[in-house]
Amino acid sequence: MRKITSEELREMWLKFFKDRGHSVIPSASIIPENDPTVLFTTAGMHPLVPYLLGEKHPAGNKLTDVQKCIRTGDIDEVGDSTHLTFFEMLGNWSLGDYFKKEMIAYSYEFLTGEKYLNIDKDKLAVTVFEGDCDCPRDEESASYWIENGLRKEQIFYLNKKHNWWGPAGITGPCGPDTEMFIDTGKEKCSENCSPACDCGKYVEIWNDVFMQYNKQKDGTFIPLTQKNVDTGMGLERTVCMLNGFDSVYDIDLFQKAIKLLENLSGKKYSENIKAFRVICDHMRTAVIILGDKNGVTPSNVDQGYVLRRLIRRAVRFAKNIELPENGLKEIALLFIDIYKDVYSEIFDNKNKIIDELVKEEEKFQKTIQTGLKEFEKVSGFMKEGVFNGKTAFRLYDTFGFPIEMTEELAKEKGLTVDKKGFEEAFQKHQELSKQGAEQKFKGGLADNGEQTTNLHTATHLLNAALKKVLSNDINQKGSNITAERLRFDFNFDRKITEEELKKIEDLVNSVIEEKVDIICMETTVDEAKKLGAVGVFDSKYGEKVKVYKMGDFSMEICGGPHAKNTGELGIFKIVKEQSSSSGVRRIKAILIK
Repeated sequence: MRKITSEELREMWLKFFKDRGHSVIPSASIIPENDPTVLFTTAGMHPLVPYLLGEKHPAGNKLTDVQKCIRTGDIDEVGDSTHLTFFEMLGNWSLGDYFKKEMIAYSYEFLTGEKYLNIDKDKLAVTVFEGDCDCPRDEESASYWIENGLRKEQIFYLNKKHNWWGPAGITGPCGPDTEMFIDTGKEKCSENCSPACDCGKYVEIWNDVFMQYNKQKDGTFIPLTQKNVDTGMGLERTVCMLNGFDSVYDIDLFQKAIKLLENLSGKKYSENIKAFRVICDHMRTAVIILGDKNGVTPSNVDQGYVLRRLIRRAVRFAKNIELPENGLKEIALLFIDIYKDVYSEIFDNKNKIIDELVKEEEKFQKTIQTGLKEFEKVSGFMKEGVFNGKTAFRLYDTFGFPIEMTEELAKEKGLTVDKKGFEEAFQKHQELSKQGAEQKFKGGLADNGEQTTNLHTATHLLNAALKKVLSNDINQKGSNITAERLRFDFNFDRKITEEELKKIEDLVNSVIEEKVDIICMETTVDEAKKLGAVGVFDSKYGEKVKVYKMGDFSMEICGGPHAKNTGELGIFKIVKEQSSSSGVRRIKAILIK
């Protein structure tokens, strides 16, 4: 296997697919613009959902990129050898062009080729879909792996849990996948040992998804007219495996930060592994979120809440290793330097990133002081030497008071924290939060339904109306669309008056009443600028873009989908206007037929 750095792998990946006719597209925002089912972009396919559903991509039908991704389901697990909240996903797509035969050949060449990863083919294992009552066994993919050089013994057939992707919503494109693993050489855990095991013998390196079916509302699967390929390789995990490291934190992306933490704190990484890893991961992720084109700021809701939790968790672990004042700021500056040439928006937003981090750290320090007062108040009522678990959770949930700090203070008073009661309260809170999130983000553009398409179109009209009524400097800071409503975040520093909201609403409805045709044009970014199209002109866009024009009222760069005429939308009604975060307002609106 080839020893490789993160930068080398990024460059190798993009060149490999560019040499094979793929257009290199930039990473999309980590705040999803076309998928309200998630808070963050969690996979490379999220920004491409409209094109996987049939929209024509301006860069063509063969694409490749390195996509910024964030997954927050395992924040509490960060600190072990594998979990990261931010990661980079290497991806390539065929939108109705090549399919299984070509993709499996590409995968084999990139994995085993001397100029590429140079993995011994005998150390590879792959999985394919075993088939069920819905869809047949994927013997086609298995045959192509054998054709390229693998033995039958290296191919494992697994069920939908392991080898099936999608759909993104209730209905839509989906299909079998083939996953690639490195055999570590460990002994089999049993006769049935396979890549489905967690024994550590097989480590996943790549996944090719073959979207060949369309799931219907009745649960049946029909063949897709446009068959797509969607692949993903995690950059950090791959660099870790290729270099023979035990942990993703051993790769080049983290080593400078770990050494800086040692110098700043005077502590050794080997003696404070979890604290060092949490600080590195959380500060890297905070830099990426704050520096994004649609970057949010710390708040108590949605993405802002996740960001706040990451920063405050980093502050807590910084206290554990006695990191001096401005220590976290220094770590953030280091990550800005690491990514400035990879994602230019990170460097462009350097001042914003540092300002928000410093403000949030100061707020948390005050919160800790409030929590200390509350602790002193309630601890005097604890009986039988036990600090109530529910109360410990309230300190954590309401005051952001770490459970470890509660345990330390309780011990000083001769008390033992009821950890079981704390965990039960914590689990109950997580379940309620999960149910709320599922309810809040159900449905959306992933289903490409008529109502979500209309609401997406109405969002463009709303953006244009805000510029005309409030300020031409207004820009989108976030968008979330379900089948029931649209939600639009934008920069503005005060509450919008009832009179202004009425003007905005009336403007949108006037364009709807005019029944204006919606025209889609494909052009270059420079030409879109000249035409006056709305868009944040940064590294998000490739050489070609789609511009949607609605008369003289709205002209905006977007990936779709859109209605054909504004008359299809219905009556536009604003139902709520509120603050989203510092300097950002939020409007929720519906369409009434």
